[in-house]
Amino acid sequence: MIRLQAIQRKFVVGDQTVYALNGVSLEVEHGEYLSIMGPSGSGKSTLLNIIGLLDHPTSGQYWLAGKDVTGLADEERAEIRREKIGFVFQLFHLVARLTAAGNVELPLTLAGLPRPEREERVRELLAAYGLTARARHLPGQLSGGERQRVAIARATVTRPEILLADEPTGNLDRSSGREIIELLESLNRQGLTLLLVTHDPQLGRRAARQVQMRDGRISGDGRGG
Repeated sequence: MIRLQAIQRKFVVGDQTVYALNGVSLEVEHGEYLSIMGPSGSGKSTLLNIIGLLDHPTSGQYWLAGKDVTGLADEERAEIRREKIGFVFQLFHLVARLTAAGNVELPLTLAGLPRPEREERVRELLAAYGLTARARHLPGQLSGGERQRVAIARATVTRPEILLADEPTGNLDRSSGREIIELLESLNRQGLTLLLVTHDPQLGRRAARQVQMRDGRISGDGRGG
């Protein structure tokens, strides 16, 4: 489903060239649960941004669902993101002036779905994630765990094939973090391809496949629980 070949991402800082990614090749099959681990600055988030079409590689090729997406225009990349990829971030990135329901509905509004269908999908997802009673609350009125569940609902309301989670428990207490990981894993069991960036080895080992990164390269790629 995801295939990266010799991906490089470099930045020029002053008179130096810094490689955030340096020759990364990776294949991920549909429905896999993969963690990406490594120290700060190893390239984990850059790799996730490339896979999520939020950033362009400097060189190399990227195929998604059999299509070469390396050189697509921004409009085409945005369309693929909207249809195929959901994102969950450490800082939630909810719209402060929108209710929980409004945040979840936003991607459907941008996609142009009719209002009755939008409202039905939002209602079903909030119920599934235990958020029905919090639907009309603003993000500032929600706990960290509730905000992250809203963010996951927003990421999955468009029914993507891939979910990219960048340190999704980083701002949560242990109990809330466990609930979030269990929710993400339940989505994976339903067929969603899950890529999880984490600095927590214990969390990373929960994934069926673990990719280790160091200095912009993949230093290990193994399977196990």
